[in-house]
Amino acid sequence: MSGLVQENTPPRDEFEMQYDALVREEIETFRRTSEAFLKGDMTEDQFRPYRLKHGIYGQRQPGVQMVRCKVPGGLMTARQAEQLAAVADEFGGGKGHLTTRQNVQYHFVPLAQVSSLMHRLADVGLTNREACYNTVRNVTTCPWAGISRDEVFDVRPYAQKLAFAFLRKDLTSNLPRKFKFAFDGCAGHDCIAGAINDVGLRAVIRDGARGFRMIIAGGLGPLPTEAQLLDEFVPEERLLNRSEAVIRVFNRYGTRDNKNKARLKFLARERGMEWLRDEIEKEYANILENGGIEWPKEVPEGFGGFESRPKSLGTGSLLPVAGSKRTGDAEYDAWFETNVVEQRQPGYAAVVVRTDQGNLTGEQFRALARIADGMGDGLVRLGIDQNAILAFVQLASLPQAHAALREAGLGLPGASSIEDITTCPGAYSCNLGLTKSMTLGAALSETTRAYDDPQVRHLSIKISGCPNSCGQHWIADIGFYGNARKIEGREVPYYQMLLGGGYDAQGVMRFGLAIQAIPARLAPEAVTRVLNHFLANRTGAESFRDYVMRHKVETFRALTADLAKPADLFPEIYQDWGDDAPYSRQLGRGECAA
Repeated sequence: MSGLVQENTPPRDEFEMQYDALVREEIETFRRTSEAFLKGDMTEDQFRPYRLKHGIYGQRQPGVQMVRCKVPGGLMTARQAEQLAAVADEFGGGKGHLTTRQNVQYHFVPLAQVSSLMHRLADVGLTNREACYNTVRNVTTCPWAGISRDEVFDVRPYAQKLAFAFLRKDLTSNLPRKFKFAFDGCAGHDCIAGAINDVGLRAVIRDGARGFRMIIAGGLGPLPTEAQLLDEFVPEERLLNRSEAVIRVFNRYGTRDNKNKARLKFLARERGMEWLRDEIEKEYANILENGGIEWPKEVPEGFGGFESRPKSLGTGSLLPVAGSKRTGDAEYDAWFETNVVEQRQPGYAAVVVRTDQGNLTGEQFRALARIADGMGDGLVRLGIDQNAILAFVQLASLPQAHAALREAGLGLPGASSIEDITTCPGAYSCNLGLTKSMTLGAALSETTRAYDDPQVRHLSIKISGCPNSCGQHWIADIGFYGNARKIEGREVPYYQMLLGGGYDAQGVMRFGLAIQAIPARLAPEAVTRVLNHFLANRTGAESFRDYVMRHKVETFRALTADLAKPADLFPEIYQDWGDDAPYSRQLGRGECAA
């Protein structure tokens, strides 16, 4: 990280001991506070903000919590992955869940066990602190940082230090609403969706100096908004100052009266970008004159995958068998075609590990750790698509890596294909979930597996269980979010279908067009009709978005009109995917905006 290393850094051991003592006392304070709540000495309204600030959500099921672990920059060590496996087995019913913000979540954890879980995470440098609530949330980073063939420079050290700089600060731990950063170092594509963040940062080199192009005020939710340009170039040494200036303006002027309109995007909408830029300039000038939050001298061991003694790597191999797509093993050949990406470092490849909508068992976490440590660089990278990436695998070791992944149930091909579907947990656990998005995801994965057309294979499907966009449905070629309706007086789970989201030919983020609501059980048929229509009516190399825009919403509404109001009310239409009991809309108190 050029230009940002400060002198007079305390000895590494002393720094680690001081930080660990701080974290352990914080966890014990949480234990005492949660015990007071369980004894009835605190009300739920008193306890909730404190609990959320520590990354602990309520669930729709009473008496248990969802525990969110931050993975800054989506980068963890093999040791951390092993510990996440142990946490899954001890506290999470044998499972963990990868989110679209590079977090790991555990469900159904009794509150009395949460503090012990926190200690397990702290043992390897992981934290829940400010993973929820009105804080700077987990800082996301391109999972290809450091290995991409079109990388401008490696943004990981900047993401690590910025994330640590804003952790446990008064300014950033009680904002009007959540605040999100995203870093991208690639020149030719955006693999971190910076445009849907409060601050999106893209690596730029100007006159030989490193810096960042900064966009601000993006976000999804029920009203998606694309981030707008603030600066074409922020020098690396001013990145933290500039970022703090944006947060100060949001903290001062963001509404605290209406949490549904408290994101930075609403401030930009209501007051205008010109006003927002002026206020940011005032705060920035104040920081330059009077000081602000400073770059940390270092980050703790394991924070954002940081290792003071990183694993030494050998020399990449260039054996012909490793680069062949035809080995006679059909499963391996298919996996190599879709899940292996050669790095900019000669002789090495990155392996994309496709997960089941982000769900991993404890043993699968262990398998990722073993392969990363034994065949890679000792790190596991998480993407916002709920997949994992193992980098620095020697080309000659790819068959061995695939065999190990296959043994763990992680050897599926089709990474980033139409059947590799992104979902949030939905009504499985979330208080706001209207539908079980993960079970629809499984059904649509089966539906789309039959398509072999290359253009269809490269389309994306994203599903949320409610309008709040945790599954990022707005930015998919085909998106769905859950809702509910009544047919003949009975509740039916529905999904709003959207088409044409994602980046256009100019690289501008576009949001999907709302078509209409479809009963959950008929969503696979709706997707089949759209895909078949696309295959029959596309022109040349026309993109899916261009095809959608050319045919307009009315075409797709007509195409699925009989599904929206079905004449055949078969028994399963009153059931959500994965259920054998009638659907019932059950909502708890939402805590996304608590």
